[in-house]
Amino acid sequence: MDVLQLVALVAGSAAVAGLARRTPVPAPLLLVAAGLAASYVPGVPAYTLDPHIVLPLLLPPLLYTAAVDSSYLDLRANIRPIAMLSVGYVLFATVVVGYAAYLLVPGLSLPVALVLGAVIAPPDAVAATAIARRLRLPNRLTTILQGESLVNDATAITAYKVALAAAVGVSAGWAGGIAEFLLASVGGVGVGLLLMVPIHQLRKRMKEPLLQNTLSLLIPFVAYAAAERVHASGVLAVVVVALYLGHRNWQVDFATRLQEEAVWKMVAFVLESVVFALIGLQLPVVLTGLGEYQGVDAAWYAVAVFVVVVVARFVWVFPATFVPRWMSPRIRTREPETDWKSPVIVGWAGMRGVVSLAIAFSVPISVPHRNLILFLTFTTVIGTLVVQGLTLPPLIRVLKLPPRDVQAETLAEAQAQSEASRAAEERLAELLEEPENSTLPPPLADRLRTVLERRRNAVWERLGEVNPLTGESADDIYRRLAGEMIESEREVFVALRDDRRIDDEMLRVLLRRLDLEEAAAFREST
Repeated sequence: MDVLQLVALVAGSAAVAGLARRTPVPAPLLLVAAGLAASYVPGVPAYTLDPHIVLPLLLPPLLYTAAVDSSYLDLRANIRPIAMLSVGYVLFATVVVGYAAYLLVPGLSLPVALVLGAVIAPPDAVAATAIARRLRLPNRLTTILQGESLVNDATAITAYKVALAAAVGVSAGWAGGIAEFLLASVGGVGVGLLLMVPIHQLRKRMKEPLLQNTLSLLIPFVAYAAAERVHASGVLAVVVVALYLGHRNWQVDFATRLQEEAVWKMVAFVLESVVFALIGLQLPVVLTGLGEYQGVDAAWYAVAVFVVVVVARFVWVFPATFVPRWMSPRIRTREPETDWKSPVIVGWAGMRGVVSLAIAFSVPISVPHRNLILFLTFTTVIGTLVVQGLTLPPLIRVLKLPPRDVQAETLAEAQAQSEASRAAEERLAELLEEPENSTLPPPLADRLRTVLERRRNAVWERLGEVNPLTGESADDIYRRLAGEMIESEREVFVALRDDRRIDDEMLRVLLRRLDLEEAAAFREST
């Protein structure tokens, strides 16, 4: 792929994604459709997914931005259903889909069939996050789907390596497979735990936003490469580091947060757009390599595998949702009540994506039936994105899931802002009694109180003036006192989040308001 082709891919993907915002069709689906259509246009080059590019260069930043925006507290509160999906379901799907393919396709050995099962077992992190955001699902459902998508790639990649070793005849048996799985999972988490604190301390001490953002862009690649270097899961290392940094992002300089948010939004937008367009563009490559599997047989295998993938998810999701609740009073006490509607949504939200295709392309050419694995992976990815992606929004409307309680969220936000403003008022009173602040003119002190009141009412403004009576400019005093007040509010918001009185999403909204206010106070004079 030359530079012009890469530019055309990025520009075209961004244009289609921008167009999708003006339509009711989710961007992932429109991008896949555009990629499929473009693959038939004369002159469009064959964009082949290189697993050596997709896995180490595209997957880490996509996982990082999804994990940073996730709530560590919410994920921890829902660790059981997330683990049941991200580990239990992926292994279940690997075995069920693999064994079904073994029975369906003549001549397909069980180890090779299990390779196929591992390849298409994990639902896609990008698709799940994008569609959950668009549909504004209830908080708990969104958390479960996001949590599953953050971890399941690690499970699937490890299962794939074990199945591939068996397929090429170098397997160390079940004991070796289990040992490899434990090494990847425990090692990945361990690498993340080792990196997260030093990286966070470095971020806190760096005061230059441009350097901070450069470091931010490097973090997912560093975590992924460090884990893969010791044969651990790079996916889990990235997720652990990102969750820790996201949970403590409030401790980083406000200017860095504002720039970082804009930078990562752009990165995520470009990468997500390119990823889904690449899925559609793989059609010529996949069909060219299909070889002996043509016509009705290939179509039958594709439909059968797609059906097995969809049914297997429901077969796992419903028992995993209700059986533990029936068996454990503790689970019933700790987790909220649920009905049949939530498992239906979780079961249907199992879209596959680019990770499955990248893993499929990494299957060695020497593996028997490699072309069939590529074809069945492609058809399953397209089938789940189109069929499930298009029908998920109307399914949610038909099921009439309880909407998010906007009134309760607004009330919680107002109460949090009121408590934070009260803390800022108390801090301001203390600061004004200190000798070094006594030269601040009363009108400016009143202005601080006025701005605080306006922020309490969601409207604020701050004007800075130079104080001719002091050696320190009035604007400097104003900025310093405003920073102290805002910091006291920030600490209250974080404490309320840690006490679970507000959630991480609300914390981000409130912190962004403070960041913008602080940016206005500390704006550059030139």
